[in-house]
Amino acid sequence: MSLRARLTLLYTALVGGILILFGVAVYGYVTITLINRIDENLEVTAEGIYENTSLDESGELSFGTTPELTLPTDVYVQIWDRDLNLVDSNAPWFRQPLDPEEILSSSNIFRDVTVGNVNLRVVTVPLTVGGNRRVGVLQVAQDMVVVDTTQDILKNVLVIGTLLAILFAGMAGWYSTNKGLSPLEDAMDAALQITRADDLSRRIPYKGPAEDEVGQLIAAFNLTLSRLESLFNTQRRFMADVGHELRTPLTVIKGNVGLMRRMGDFDEESLAGIESEVDRLTRMVGDLLLLAQAESGKLPLDKHIVELDTLALEALSQMKILARDKLTLKLGDIDQVLVCADKDRIKQVLVNLIGNAINYTPAGGEVLVGVGKENSQARITIKDSGSGIPTEDLPHIFERFYRGEKSRTRPKEGKGFGLGLSIAYWIIRNHGGRIEVDTVEGKGTTFCVWLPLAEQDCTPSMIVD
Repeated sequence: MSLRARLTLLYTALVGGILILFGVAVYGYVTITLINRIDENLEVTAEGIYENTSLDESGELSFGTTPELTLPTDVYVQIWDRDLNLVDSNAPWFRQPLDPEEILSSSNIFRDVTVGNVNLRVVTVPLTVGGNRRVGVLQVAQDMVVVDTTQDILKNVLVIGTLLAILFAGMAGWYSTNKGLSPLEDAMDAALQITRADDLSRRIPYKGPAEDEVGQLIAAFNLTLSRLESLFNTQRRFMADVGHELRTPLTVIKGNVGLMRRMGDFDEESLAGIESEVDRLTRMVGDLLLLAQAESGKLPLDKHIVELDTLALEALSQMKILARDKLTLKLGDIDQVLVCADKDRIKQVLVNLIGNAINYTPAGGEVLVGVGKENSQARITIKDSGSGIPTEDLPHIFERFYRGEKSRTRPKEGKGFGLGLSIAYWIIRNHGGRIEVDTVEGKGTTFCVWLPLAEQDCTPSMIVD
């Protein structure tokens, strides 16, 4: 059963149930009200007859003459003596008691009785003297034709009205459900067309209010499509970049192997080239595996208290070998700072950032490294006097294999893969920190790494992104 049919059925059943309960309540209330009115009339009539009945000289009720009372034509009275002999009645055709079962009742009692084809409401009143001596019985009845007729009419009206209301509710429910679900059908059709056409650039149109549930659902779906499009484009670019990066070392390896095969001898230079390219491929695979761990939120971090200033000095000392006499690599302002971090990973970040600064700073330039703290965060700055990062490249510098015309992510020496900044970004993010970049073309770039200061609880952890 479709969702539209289920919603319509539910709506109709709910309305029908409410109408049935309402009809039963109205029917019962009207019936009780009419019967109470009849009971009141019977009680008043019985009291009038009783008050006008006299006693004879022996103390017995005298029924020689029936008191003259004005009674409606549908009210019947019977007076019986103590021996259940009919003394008087305004309905001589009723020779039997109006309510035979309760004629000996010791208290006033109301009952519904059927005599022949006539429905009667009967009250039985015991006649006593001195409060306990029974001298007779009075029974007063009223025809229930008004109540029966009213009940029949009301029942027909309620049944027909309820059926018509249920039919109308079903039609209204079907219409409203169809109207409400039609945007979802459009969304489903559009999604199927997107799937068949394999075109994630398309979006689902919606003309209704954006703040309602359907509008929010379609907006969320369009956002998902946008995210998927971005992921597929990233994956496509990633595969192209990986293929490009693999082509060069594989070509070198193949060429050297072919050269040695033609020469029929091992050539040390060719073997060195093969070994260098294999090392390069190994580094790239290692970087990619590290990125995959970081992006999946499963990067293992061996956290301990780390002296950030000491770690910066170690990284600076290591990178002086790369800088050689090309530029000046020096330490700026430094403060003693403790962080809870994986020492090797943070050092990897420092080496990547300082190495990038050295590669993109011209000869005679300067790279300045500083360590400090601000409020509750540690700060590492790597400032260079290089050419800066073009504005159009700046939003993409942390993407894997990003290529820009003047991008700093492509080292001039050709030994990198454009993965260093991506790795640094994910390592710092998984430490609860962030990396900021400030650059001016032609004047240099400053990378600023922020990390939380160390707290008492510092244990190895598996960061979940």
